[in-house]
Amino acid sequence: MTSKATQTESVLKYQQLRVVIVGHVDHGKSTLIGRLLYDTDSLPAGKAEEIEKVSARRGAESIEWSFVLDAFQAERDQAVTIDTTQIWFSTALRDYVIIDAPGHREFLKNMVSGAAAADAAILVVDAAEGVQEQTRRHAYLLHLLGLRQVAVVINKMDSQGYDAERFNEVAKDVVAYLQSIGMTPQHIVPLSARHGDMMAGRGDHMDWYQGKTLVEILDSFEVAAPPVARALRFAVQDVYRQNKERIVVGRVETGILRKGDTLFFSPSGEKAGVKSIEVWPPQENKVEARAGEAIGITLDEKIFVERGHIASHEKNQPMLSNVLQANIFWLGQTPLAVGNSYKIRYATHEAMVTVQSIDRVIDTQDLAQDEDGAAVERNAVAEVTLRARHMLPIDPYIDYFRPGRPVLHDRTYILRGRRGELDS
Repeated sequence: MTSKATQTESVLKYQQLRVVIVGHVDHGKSTLIGRLLYDTDSLPAGKAEEIEKVSARRGAESIEWSFVLDAFQAERDQAVTIDTTQIWFSTALRDYVIIDAPGHREFLKNMVSGAAAADAAILVVDAAEGVQEQTRRHAYLLHLLGLRQVAVVINKMDSQGYDAERFNEVAKDVVAYLQSIGMTPQHIVPLSARHGDMMAGRGDHMDWYQGKTLVEILDSFEVAAPPVARALRFAVQDVYRQNKERIVVGRVETGILRKGDTLFFSPSGEKAGVKSIEVWPPQENKVEARAGEAIGITLDEKIFVERGHIASHEKNQPMLSNVLQANIFWLGQTPLAVGNSYKIRYATHEAMVTVQSIDRVIDTQDLAQDEDGAAVERNAVAEVTLRARHMLPIDPYIDYFRPGRPVLHDRTYILRGRRGELDS
């Protein structure tokens, strides 16, 4: 007979947690991940020996674990990670996807893309350098993206002689900044990625630290449950015709959609009942779809439905407005300015919006606020009010994580932000 503990471990083993590694350039993110893969026996056969030889040829005093990830020659030549890399590995408890996000400010858009897909984050801080510009900026981005599971790694403790006082000093600075932006780290761990102290094992140099190792911290993070308890939001991707039937296809973002439900489509305001739920491969007895499922539905009435419409139950509809407020992180080369127009995307909905006002520009270094900003420069954080040409079906970010986080397009550059409350 299987014990409850064994059943729990079995369930966790089939869960996959996505964790992003962020921090200032050269604070040791790639070294940390390379060593983590080695310590959890996740490297391919012969890879450790290959890295050891490469390190020796380059004159390194010890193995350069960062070479595990620096797959592009340009990165090795410049000693900087320039693209987001995804790595799969496992602990005894479950499977992981590690997202290695670049620390250099020129590649912040890659960092944002990586962090947006994560369930949790590790913020890496050099024990010698302490909190730096990108430390603050990356932390603020994690805050904007809504990540709640955050641990801080004080890396390169070997360079400080594994000194407890230095760890406490840096940890105090990090916590002070995170709390000033409304974040509380769940863990702060001293670590030497190069030598493996407090990675999978505790090592012999920091007996003064009684907390968890990095692997134990990762295993303590929770995989976000699908938001089935929220009100239904079904984002329409397209409408297909098959055997004289119109099949409305899309993704259930939140809630539960059932056969027989009456759906209300925003912003058109039309209603129809769900005649059937279609999936592939076919399931004749499919009667409900939950958050996270991509499905097709047939309706009992021929109403106008198109890509971008949001289906809900009539009692819990999304709000309709042509004015919204957003917290943004601007990545475009051209400054965002009042009067400029951009394309906004969330779920499958697209619309043109104009910047009505720049309400506040925030300096991520010292959190100074400029309420008279005329423009939002590249890599700046701001609160703005946007006006659309038509009514938009929208939800507050705090209640609807995916539909509530839009992307603004400015040519080939994007902004990722967090939608706030509607402007009254």
